[in-house]
Amino acid sequence: MTDALAAAATALDAAQGVVDAGIARLADGGIDAQQVLAYDVAHAAAAVRTGRSLLEYGTKGSVEERITLAFIADALAELAGKCFGREAEWGVDAGALDPAREFTATYRSPEFLAALAGEEGPRHLGDDFEMVQDVFRRFAEEKLKPIAEHIHRHNADIPEEIISGLAEMGAFGLSISENYGGFASGDESDYIGMIVATEELSRGSLGAGGSLITRPEILARALEAGGTEEQKHEWLPKLATAEVMNAVAVTEPDYGSDVAGVKVTAKEATVDGTDGYLINGVKTWCTFGARGDVLMLLARTDPDRSAGHRGLSMFIVPKLRGDGHGFVIQQADMDGPGSGRMEGRPIDTIGYRGMHSYEISLEDWFVPAANLIGGDAGKGRGFYYQMAGFENGRLQTAARAIGVMQAAYEAAREYAANRIVFGQAVGDYQLNQAKLARMAVLIQGARQFSYEVAKLTAKGEGRLEASMVKAYVCKAAEWVTREAMQIHGGMGYAEEYDVSRYWVDARVLSIFEGADELLCLRVIARQLVEAHRAAA
Repeated sequence: MTDALAAAATALDAAQGVVDAGIARLADGGIDAQQVLAYDVAHAAAAVRTGRSLLEYGTKGSVEERITLAFIADALAELAGKCFGREAEWGVDAGALDPAREFTATYRSPEFLAALAGEEGPRHLGDDFEMVQDVFRRFAEEKLKPIAEHIHRHNADIPEEIISGLAEMGAFGLSISENYGGFASGDESDYIGMIVATEELSRGSLGAGGSLITRPEILARALEAGGTEEQKHEWLPKLATAEVMNAVAVTEPDYGSDVAGVKVTAKEATVDGTDGYLINGVKTWCTFGARGDVLMLLARTDPDRSAGHRGLSMFIVPKLRGDGHGFVIQQADMDGPGSGRMEGRPIDTIGYRGMHSYEISLEDWFVPAANLIGGDAGKGRGFYYQMAGFENGRLQTAARAIGVMQAAYEAAREYAANRIVFGQAVGDYQLNQAKLARMAVLIQGARQFSYEVAKLTAKGEGRLEASMVKAYVCKAAEWVTREAMQIHGGMGYAEEYDVSRYWVDARVLSIFEGADELLCLRVIARQLVEAHRAAA
């Protein structure tokens, strides 16, 4: 390790001391009584942890070292801004970060950043992953990018050839075991491969690419966690080949992250001699709800609402494909028992278009008992299957954010190189050089941390780190895409340039898969406090 990297490690120790002091304050006074502090501590902890993950990356070359130094200096400056004037609240002295002052001044200086402009740093992927990256990048360039703007502007559906093309590449089977027709081998390569593929597809289009391959994974993981062997053999091969595409119906109009409050009911019934359940109620934010062949639906099987999440069960709900701009399906038009009704109302959004989100109402929609995940043993365990389904969602969302950031950075870099203002290229001005350098630094830092989290996840660890990478990267994506738009000037606000789409797409990332505030307060801060108390 060079002297500069050793100084970076020492600076991180100072930052960690401040974070630890903040955690101790939360442990003493409670998270709910100190929500602002908890939010800031969670983000600071995520940034420091990302910086730690970069120290090894920094040993691999000169560019890698400079990226690492710039990232850690940036994280320290952000932490200093959070603490300044609030030292007593954090439980630290005013000079707590003084040991890192010189380091931060050196590697956050405009001159240092400007000299980094144009340097992205290698990813250091193995040959197999380089091949995965190449395959999915080529698909994104040739198939997704040419249609991404049309889908966004017209709120259009994802063309079927995109779905079939990804199916032929095996994209929908990346997280499904080889035993059930997928390509997952059960080691860390599954997770890293998914990150690489997701980033490249999101670079082409967040709505029509990166998010498309996450739908089957959510249901597949729920089935792998609790499904019967019959259910696994029935559904997993179909998900892996896109014979069946699924949507997720968990959120309700009055209950988002508070899943325990779910109101949609599933009551036992026998219809035309078939045992099953009648489902009634309303779900919202059902992404891909029209095109999906089935819904992964969480419903209350125990009418006693005091049972909370213990009264919830997970169902695979078959349906006909509906129109992307609203649909009504009569169950009588389908094969099998039941005479229920399903209606989908589209929820128009400013970005993240293509898959569409819906509010879906179900009236006496019949689902055979065979479609209760886990069978009788799965009754009342739907909350846990949902958690298993979303287990990798935060890591995948980070990968989606990285893809959007990379696309925005590349667009800004190209525009800055070609746009002439006051006799010189926009990219030759120090301010824009520093912006471009910081973009590349944040992207590479996020990418390397996501690889580390993937390895932890493969070992059954890393749940806290997965939340951290999601929280940190999605906030970073908002800054990167905003500044990419700013570098374009007035043209950044024009729809004819893709960068405006990247900005509105990035905005959703801190909202779905766990809203940023909830993630920081209920997950990251809580786990940090629990670890502090356990250590004490």
